Amino acid sequence: MISTEVLLAFLAASALITIAPGPDNLMVLSVGISRGRAAGIGFGLGCTLGCFTHTLWATLGIGAVVLASEATFTTLKMAGAAYLVYLGIMTWRYAGKMAMINLDPGGVEPLAAHLRRGFIANVINPKVALFFIAFLPQFVDQARGAVWPQMLLLGALFAALTAVIFGSIGWFAGSIGARLQQRPGLAVWLERCAGTLFFALALHLATAAR
Repeated sequence: MISTEVLLAFLAASALITIAPGPDNLMVLSVGISRGRAAGIGFGLGCTLGCFTHTLWATLGIGAVVLASEATFTTLKMAGAAYLVYLGIMTWRYAGKMAMINLDPGGVEPLAAHLRRGFIANVINPKVALFFIAFLPQFVDQARGAVWPQMLLLGALFAALTAVIFGSIGWFAGSIGARLQQRPGLAVWLERCAGTLFFALALHLATAAR
């Protein structure tokens, strides 16, 4: 359905895009360091599910229709920024408490909670939707058949690659964070730095143009 050369080029481009510093991998990094491996991996996998959701929207044409409206784009953008602000506030508010929870295996937040946060943070970001609408069609060859199966395949490959990369970032960040968490005072500041990053990303999203 898609030539080997195109697939290799797509995977190379996707890897570079995913590894390059961006909102998603910075959030995974900060969550992993401040909350631990499970949190970082869970948040990263949530972002991955968001990416595949954007693929479905791009394939069905929903994303293009929705984002054709400036008002809709602005609404989604501000909703995404508001959610990041919420995460930042909660992180700052419970910084000390989260440091103690992370040191208590019985009190660690469930993986599903971090998965949900990563998914929401990614899926309501209209900039990510625009990326998939613009990126995936560049590797589709209409001469090789229907477009939508190729789009789904490319999106699935992108999501799988993202899961590996974000999962690795979360794992390594959690390894670093586990050592730093042994110092409660430092752990509190790690939480606050993570919260500040959420505020910065919220500002970046709120001021972004199409």
